[in-house]
Amino acid sequence: MISGQRVTVILPAYNAAKTLERTYAEIPHDVVDEVILTDDASRDGTVALSQKLGIHTLRHDTNKGYGANQKTCYAEALARGADIVVMLHPDYQYSPKLVTAMASMVASGHYDVVLASRILGHGALSGGMPLYKYIANRFLTVSENLLLGLNLSEYHTGYRAWSRRVLETLPLDRCSDDFVFDNQMIAQAAFADFSIGEISCPTRYFDEASSINFSRSVTYGLGVLQTALDYRLARWGWRPSALFSKSPS
Repeated sequence: MISGQRVTVILPAYNAAKTLERTYAEIPHDVVDEVILTDDASRDGTVALSQKLGIHTLRHDTNKGYGANQKTCYAEALARGADIVVMLHPDYQYSPKLVTAMASMVASGHYDVVLASRILGHGALSGGMPLYKYIANRFLTVSENLLLGLNLSEYHTGYRAWSRRVLETLPLDRCSDDFVFDNQMIAQAAFADFSIGEISCPTRYFDEASSINFSRSVTYGLGVLQTALDYRLARWGWRPSALFSKSPS
């Protein structure tokens, strides 16, 4: 716990058996009350390893997608009493040691959402991020800042902390079940006027770390731009969007 608030780490997993144990070992268990893993029908030993490590483990019988995996994770975390939920990829690309700092920023009451940015501190390229992904990240982030009216360094990190109030408010069931879910969730939080903070985070790119291919990256990028445009039109009242509503689903 931090300041009397229950902290839960969720791990949306797919074929993460090679990196899960390293990720779990670095989670600060002195402040984390529970770890929840949802396996999206992996073809490796992710579920068996998760259970061996004592992680509360859920499993999708069929592959439902990255966004659907997170929806299951968040619902389970709330049902089990989480006050702060930190979403961390189990592929060891991000440092689990930052969970305490991120959860503390939420617990302070200053921020409702905290994003671990790979761009702050210039660690993305030195950590091995492919140049084309870095350029795309910067282009999309600039475009989103203009359309959402924010000034974030990155919208595309897979490492985020959320307050319970945010998760109970956002209509997450209206978000995609695919990779653009991440971006839609941030846009929803901005639309609902939740405060968003950032923290610098090193990143690691290596063979076992998960990464979407070029064609799916293009699909994701187009989805990001569409989400940002829908947000701006909804803000102006020019076009209603089911994605952006201040009423819970």
